[in-house]
Formats: sequence, structure tokens, C-alpha cells
Amino acid sequence: MDNILKTLTAEQRTRIDDEVRDAYDFDPRDPLFGLSRNDLSGSEMKRRTVLRLLAAGGTLTALQLVPGVLGGSGELQAAGKAGGTLTCGWAGVGEIRTIDPAQINQVLQFQIASNVLSGLMHIDASLVGKPDLTEGFEVSSDGTEYTFKLREGVTFHNGDKFTADDVLFTYNRSKDPKKSIHSRILKNVKEVTKVNDYTVKFKLGRAQASFLTKTLERASGRAMTIVSRGGIEKLGVQQYGLTPVGTGPFKITFHELGQGVILEKNENYYDPSRPKLDKVIIKPIIAAEPLAAAIEAGDIKLIGGNPPAAELIDRFKSNPDLVVKEAPGPGFQAVWMNPHRDPFKVADFNVPLPELMKQKGFKVRLAIAKALDRERYLKQARFGRGYPAYGSINPAMGYYFDENLGDDSNQKFDVKEAQKLLAEAGFPGGKGFPELTLGATVQNRRDAQVVASILKRNLGIKVKVETKDSPVLLQDFLAMRYDMMRIGSGGDYDPDDGVVDWMQTNSKFNGAKRDKSKMKFGYWSEDEADKLIATQSVEANVKERKALVQKANKITSDKVACAFLYHPMDIKVWHKSVNVPAESLIPALVDLDRTTLS
Repeated sequence: MDNILKTLTAEQRTRIDDEVRDAYDFDPRDPLFGLSRNDLSGSEMKRRTVLRLLAAGGTLTALQLVPGVLGGSGELQAAGKAGGTLTCGWAGVGEIRTIDPAQINQVLQFQIASNVLSGLMHIDASLVGKPDLTEGFEVSSDGTEYTFKLREGVTFHNGDKFTADDVLFTYNRSKDPKKSIHSRILKNVKEVTKVNDYTVKFKLGRAQASFLTKTLERASGRAMTIVSRGGIEKLGVQQYGLTPVGTGPFKITFHELGQGVILEKNENYYDPSRPKLDKVIIKPIIAAEPLAAAIEAGDIKLIGGNPPAAELIDRFKSNPDLVVKEAPGPGFQAVWMNPHRDPFKVADFNVPLPELMKQKGFKVRLAIAKALDRERYLKQARFGRGYPAYGSINPAMGYYFDENLGDDSNQKFDVKEAQKLLAEAGFPGGKGFPELTLGATVQNRRDAQVVASILKRNLGIKVKVETKDSPVLLQDFLAMRYDMMRIGSGGDYDPDDGVVDWMQTNSKFNGAKRDKSKMKFGYWSEDEADKLIATQSVEANVKERKALVQKANKITSDKVACAFLYHPMDIKVWHKSVNVPAESLIPALVDLDRTTLS
């Protein structure tokens, strides 16, 4: 990250420093974070207001303001002509199982949903919050009531009118954990009321800095991505997951599992200038080499889905026909160990750390975490693209990221200590250690093989790599059907994404589909972490929230909820004939409504 900042001119560095300094100049005791009611109301938030909100939420960094990194001010590509068909390859996946925001659990899914469905708000790549299905909003003096004036004349793809009833329907559906895996995002929303057909009011339990740019954001928020009542009633939940009806710039006209998705222009989109394209064809492509061959041959013109395999990036960058954009990615990747299987068994994480470290199963978990040479891994598996991880809070979260965790964590790389722990657990030099399976996606085969190689080198243990298509692997992960697994998270813009979604006993990814009669918890359960994470989620004071987040993050690291591996880079690749404006370069997303073809 420092290398990127060094490329700036003195004038650019001064501007960025001034913006960051101004954004953080607020009184943390003020629930509105030093902003006036007028700043938080209107038809569109100004850049300064958004930066202040991000600072108040602890998610603003100087890197986010670098020209061209996250689509900020910088050199723009020449605009192409409206119309035409764009063919995309969705990397690392054989089929796109759902686009229903209530069930979306992968970045590659909400990348598509963001082009089909809308929310009350959407962020652009300059981190400016912009109304999507709302024309304006007002905030109460204590920051706990938001009143939204909805756009009139908006219709769903099936012709139904969009009104306040659809906001209430989405809210009631999404807050129900039986219908939505994102219900916990709405726990600070105490009530949503309909004022009239085009006005709704949200009542919060406490002021929440991330409310506009997370809870109500059409892509990353998921919980309040607006769904169609009529569409669900007519299609049924299963079919709606394949061909959801929205109000977005594109409508789905074809979706078959394993065959891909076709999006066509929504002629009735509320902004008549968008979308520019007539059609978008999305083809799932599992393996790295076919993906590379397809874009090099021109069979596809843009890559979405999972990040392209790291070994391809330098090859793409050397190709004059391709455009490659790199930026810090919002996510984390890890090696997960099933605590219900030998030799990782831990019956209860709710014991003091010194006592936990006496248990054989925990010693094995910690030995593996300490034996992971993350720097070697990044060089061999990611070609240097990424950052060592020791927790689920990523560097893109800025203020909340703990730069010292790598030195302070129980997972700190230490081969001798790792070997000692493994010997104390009864496996000196790896002798007698069972041959276990490490699950990974087909795309991440190389990554998993590097992990296996490092564990063989440093601990003398053998790990067999087994690959599956990502949706299948994820189902195994949710059901706790694995010894070890190489999997992680993306699209994490707020601490809630890293800790609420992953590190609580009832987190949506924490063994949600396990046999609960046999497994009391999923991969992790710790009472103190649960309490800290619940408290930080509604803490308005940014300094106090930071302390809570970092304390919870360290517990998950020290007690080895998983062996944290790395934080990824966000890498976007497209053919030079495709024009992707800077405004659309949102980390982890592939918003195509402003994209054109030369």
C-alpha cells in the first residue's frame, strides 16, 4: 500500500492528507459524528459528508482516495457507443446457484444482483453515497430516524409499480432468519413504517454510521436489496433465486445452472441514460487456463466472479489488449480446521487461553496456524499479491485494522514453536499424524497445494488437496463436512462483515447447515467474542467501537477460530475495447450500467 502512495505527486498527497484530516475532525461523542442534519439530508450526500461518515465508521483510509485505485479522480477512458453485447467470464465457478439477495453468500452472486436489483442507496467507487430508489432523505437530530422520499414512476421488470409497500415487504422478509441469511444486519433497525405510498421511515436503536452505506446499500448490504412481492409470489422462492425480478438497470432473460446468465437492458429504468449496453452474457468458467484463453482470444471481454488466478495477472498485464486494475481487496482468506474431528477436536473454546493451550486438539490447531509462513505463501501462491492475515478485519477497513496483530497474535509465524506444539500433541516431526483432506475450489488448487507444501516442510505432515466447484464446497463448509478447508470472505466493507458474519456462534457462515444434534456449534464458538461483536455493532463512538472490534479480532486469532492466511487484492481485468468508467470501479463489484463498447 505504501508503494502505491509513493507514486502520487506532492499535490495529490497534500489533497488526500487534507481530506483525511478534515474527515476525522469530529467529536466522537456526537451521535451524528459532527455532521449537521442538513449534511445528512437531501437528494445526494456531498463527498465531504460521505468521507466524514466513513471516518466516523472507521473505514476511511488515505489509500481509498488515491486517484485510479478505487475509481477516484484520475484519467478516464474514452467513452464508447451505447448498445451492443458484452460477454463476460465469471471466474472460478461452474454455476451461479442463486441471485436472490436473501440467500446470496458469495461475492460472485451479488456482483450480478447489483446489476439487476436496486436498494435505497448505492455507493460509487469514490465512496460517495448516492440515492438509488430514493430521491432524498432526512435524519432526526439524534441520528436514529431516517425518512426517505422514494422515487415515483419506478417499475419492476414485471411491470409492477415500486412503492413503500415493497420496502416494508423486503424488510419483513429480510429480518426473518428463516427467509434470509442476512437478518442480523437489520438488528439495529427497530421499526420500518410507511408514511405514504412514497415515503418510509426507519427507526434505529442507536445512531449507526454505516446505515446508509451498508445496511441500505444495494449490493454489499444484501438485506435491504429491494425484492419484488409479485415476482416471488408468481415464480416461487426457488425460481426467484434464478431469475429475480428487480428494478435495476438490467433484467434477467435467461439463467440455467451450469450454462450462465443473460442480462438485457431494462428499457424502463428510472435513469433513461442507463444502462448503455443492450445485453450482457455471463459465462461461468471454473479453471484458470480456459479463462485466460477466453479473454486472450476475445471470446470474453471482461472477467467477473472470483478474482482471476494470481499466476495469470502478470501475463494479463503484459498483454497490450487487456486492462488490469489492482487495489486492496475487502476480505480475508483462511485455513479452517473442523473442531469436531481428530486431530483438531476442541469441545469448548470457552476456557482461559492458558488452559486451552494444554489440550492436544488445540495444540494441533495452533501448530498449524503458527507453521503457516504467510510471506512464503503469498510469494508462491499469490505472486506477492496480498497481505498476511491474522484476523478477519482487512486493511481496506482502515481505522479498524490492527497493524500490530501480526506481532501480537498467538498465530505469529514460529516454526520451532509450531513443531514443539505438534510434538506435545503426540506427533513429533509429523510422525503418526493422519493424512487429512484440505478442501478448496478448483480455482484455488494451486493455493491449497502451496499450503500443503508449507505444512509438509515445516511440520512434516501430509495433507491431500481435494477440489470442488465453489458452490458445492461452500455447502460442505456450511454443513461442517470437511477436515480442513481453504475458503474465505470478500466484499467486507465494514467490521460487521468480518466478525458478525463469521466470528459469532450464530454467524451465517458458522456451520449453519450442520447436524446440530451432533455438533453444538460450527467451526467456532466463544462467549466473550460473541458479546464483544454484538456490542461493537451498535456502538456509535468510533474509538470505543475500534477497541471492541480489535479485542474480538484478537480473541478469534489467539484461540484459532481458523488459521488466518491472507487479505486479497481486488483485481479487475477487461479487454481494451470495453470502457469501464472510474465511477464503476467499486471494490469486489462489477457494476455494468455505465460500461460501453468501443
